[in-house]
Amino acid sequence: MSKVVKVLKLRPATGRTGGNRNRHRALVAGGAGFLGSHLCERLLLDGYEVVALDNFHTGKKYNLNAILPNQKFTCVEHDVVDALPSDLHVDEIYNLACPASPPHYQADPIHTFKTSVIGSLNLLELARRHNAKIFQASTSEVYGDPLVHPQPESYFGNVNPHGPRSCYDEGKRSAETLFFDYSRMFGLDIRVARIFNTYGRRMQPDDGRVVSNFVVQALRGEDLTVYGSGQQTRSFCYVDDLIEGFVRLMNAPQAPLHPVNLGNPVEFTIMELATLVIEYTKSGSKIVHRPLPVDDPRQRRPDISFARENLGWQPRISLTQGLAHTVEYFDALLYGGHHVKEAAFS
Repeated sequence: MSKVVKVLKLRPATGRTGGNRNRHRALVAGGAGFLGSHLCERLLLDGYEVVALDNFHTGKKYNLNAILPNQKFTCVEHDVVDALPSDLHVDEIYNLACPASPPHYQADPIHTFKTSVIGSLNLLELARRHNAKIFQASTSEVYGDPLVHPQPESYFGNVNPHGPRSCYDEGKRSAETLFFDYSRMFGLDIRVARIFNTYGRRMQPDDGRVVSNFVVQALRGEDLTVYGSGQQTRSFCYVDDLIEGFVRLMNAPQAPLHPVNLGNPVEFTIMELATLVIEYTKSGSKIVHRPLPVDDPRQRRPDISFARENLGWQPRISLTQGLAHTVEYFDALLYGGHHVKEAAFS
């Protein structure tokens, strides 16, 4: 049963039919999440009516507080695994509905897989009924522990199909299959983005991903937990840059015939990240090492040549700039914005 958090009558979409029609209403599945809430704000700024769909398992209602009063915004409490509300009329669909951090997606791996597969089927059928353009938020996890570096979109990956991370990795791979089959069979206009490590405002303190883990541990004066040697690498993209990539991919005149990497190609070791976080939080935290989790990738860096050349997109915000914003956000969330300021004068 769907629950409307803020009531707004869903009128029929008014976009014209055809390849160049004006688009007026966007559905964001997972709209109360870390990325989804930022996307909803961006689409409203771009003049859309926006419908956010979220089951609030990991998304938070307060992420939407700033836009709930907006008369062009509707939030519906609903799980995409279930049949979608019959009164949804949309021109564009963004599918961001799936937990993305290991502790969250491993908590109920069967539901995670169902969200990726059954949720995608439900949204694809909705797109088919309304001739809507549809975007899939896939992941760099489809590359697994890569044997090719950096990872281009043409790389098929090195994924364990039955490990503890596979509910997410294989779920997203299966969703990509569904999207491209719907495109081939029904001519659906699809856009598939493979997202690399993203961080920034509205991550949860218990998110479980490395940036939020380190920042929260440092602010609390706890040891920073590094898994393995810390020489494994990641490429960190600030949330504002990623949302710009989403919009550019969705608005591209022609749909790419393959998934598109979206991420920051600047590579850091986990130890380098830990050192930066301690510096930015002015923390006395120490770094401790724990065993590396099963199937944790040793390196991760996107080849963004396609996005740069065809979308005119590349990240603009450096890790140092993005960390400053992220530390400020978590400090405000956990300590009312006083912790880092006090540390600066101690």
